[in-house]
Amino acid sequence: MQVMGISGLPGSGKSLVSEIAIERGAIIVSMGDIIREEAKKRGETSKETAQNLRAEFGQYIVSELTIKKIKRLQDEGLKSKIIVEGIRSPHEVDMFKENFEDFIILSIFANPTLRFERLKNRMREDDSADYGEFKSRDQMELDFGIGDVISLSDKIIINESDLEGYVEKINEFLDEIEL
Repeated sequence: MQVMGISGLPGSGKSLVSEIAIERGAIIVSMGDIIREEAKKRGETSKETAQNLRAEFGQYIVSELTIKKIKRLQDEGLKSKIIVEGIRSPHEVDMFKENFEDFIILSIFANPTLRFERLKNRMREDDSADYGEFKSRDQMELDFGIGDVISLSDKIIINESDLEGYVEKINEFLDEIEL
């Protein structure tokens, strides 16, 4: 079973890659969902939980929890490709590469203005309509090391065109990896 990762700053378009991959039979394991599930249990915001988990259990606890979840799926006999959504640091990439043979990273890039507009329209719990908060969130992601992950990716897709063009790029990539 192949395991690959998707990285990109908030609003770049990672979720659409996941949606299309699911239609093609992949299983998505979202590191963000793991944080949101934990936040719900703790009665905290996602941002608080991301920071608190790392303070309590170390900087790479979310990737450790993600790897455990994937290994459980493997132990259950799952044969589908697994896509890990939301990798943020080079060390996390190293951890996934140590645990899963032929692990690759796809990064999605879009400029900040476009991403901010997308997040304002999406308005998930951890999104903000305030540009200052958006920039702070980006900085937090960059502090985790997401810029290094993007720069060292096996493949980068630029998502600044129309939706149809972006979907075409996603499908071309998924064809390349035989999903």
